[in-house]
Amino acid sequence: MARSARAQEEIRRFLDIGAVQVAELDLDGDEGVLRPGPGSPPVTHGEVFVLVRRGGRPVGTLLGRVPEGADPKAVLAARAGAECAAAQAGEPGEFGEPPYASVVVATRERAGQLARALDSLLAQDHPRFEIVVVDNAPVTSETRELIERKYAERVRYVCEPVPGLAAAHNAGLDAVRAGVVAFTDDDVVADPRWLAELTAPFAADAGLGCSTGLILPARLTTPAQVLLESHGGFAKGFTPRTYDPAHPPGDEPLFPFTAGRFGSGANMAFRTAVLRSVGGFDPATGAGTAARGGDDLYGFVRVLAQGHRLRYTPHALVWHHHRETWRDLETQAYGYGAGLTAYLTAVLVNRPALLPAFLARLPRGLAHARALTAVRETEGAGGAGTPGDHDVRTHPWPRRLSRLQRRGMLYGPVGYLKARRALRAPVREKTARGAR
Repeated sequence: MARSARAQEEIRRFLDIGAVQVAELDLDGDEGVLRPGPGSPPVTHGEVFVLVRRGGRPVGTLLGRVPEGADPKAVLAARAGAECAAAQAGEPGEFGEPPYASVVVATRERAGQLARALDSLLAQDHPRFEIVVVDNAPVTSETRELIERKYAERVRYVCEPVPGLAAAHNAGLDAVRAGVVAFTDDDVVADPRWLAELTAPFAADAGLGCSTGLILPARLTTPAQVLLESHGGFAKGFTPRTYDPAHPPGDEPLFPFTAGRFGSGANMAFRTAVLRSVGGFDPATGAGTAARGGDDLYGFVRVLAQGHRLRYTPHALVWHHHRETWRDLETQAYGYGAGLTAYLTAVLVNRPALLPAFLARLPRGLAHARALTAVRETEGAGGAGTPGDHDVRTHPWPRRLSRLQRRGMLYGPVGYLKARRALRAPVREKTARGAR
């Protein structure tokens, strides 16, 4: 098939992707409880993406279809009971009392989304926490005015003039008071137990430096949102796992450099002293810089490289509002590729002692990169796979997005170096003015 014809076919397939409802189903009790996802209307007939819970804790997802005229709860409960029967949630509070925690939310000119996120954070089932909003390189006073008008006594406002997500996170890190600091984004809705589940492991493990949690889609209303989630989205599964640098995982030959497997920046927490001891995040990484991303991955690897453990827990859940358009997906694919190699460059620049380990893993790393950016075809016509494995590829991943991700990977080191130069430029100008 000629390239133009193939591109047209990819566009046609993309536009044919239909909306999917989002719902939650708690299996506890005789009948279970079915609720729409956050901000979604009640479930009706059609395709439904379902988070399955036991005792309120996430245990899996499934993709089901409700026939017209059927009872959505009965159909989905039967499906979940068959597929998630063996799934165990564990006991809430298994790590004891969660520690005093700070939550940092970086934002830029998105007051409407920020208010939705803050409302969910202020409803957290956590005994003691604070919230810090970092307004990154603002061009209006909208965010500051929102905090002063609606959240003044419950949320602290910090302004960071240097653009970039890592710079904003570092400003939050400087401002927090608690021994554990959690980070999330302004485009999420946090589950009421999110902060308690994400921070409780720190109380039980003195060697824990970082924890990450589960990210699921808040809406699947556009083709772009459905396509992204069909290929895994941001979720890392429903099996809790601890990564220990003293005992590298046998099934992770690239450890710790495949940091994307550990979690994502919309749902992460660090022991504050540990993150400060490694210098926080590299300000030349992250969205808003020429590097395009990678600040969260940089943080994971630096903490692991210091000998601290990282814990992934699916019980700490946030609902993420995925980007909505094809253009958004193009930007995201390129940014993911760039952020991946930019963070690796940042790690090696800031921690040269890791170079031998990186070079030893490089051949497998190149193979991993090729697989990561391969054109991914469908895997069946719509089955849901195993519980927690919603990466069923019911829609093919377009070649253009794979090419953009590869181009981003080639650009990443250049972008990181550009970002470093941009950070040094104001310092040089200030020095030159002083010399005059």
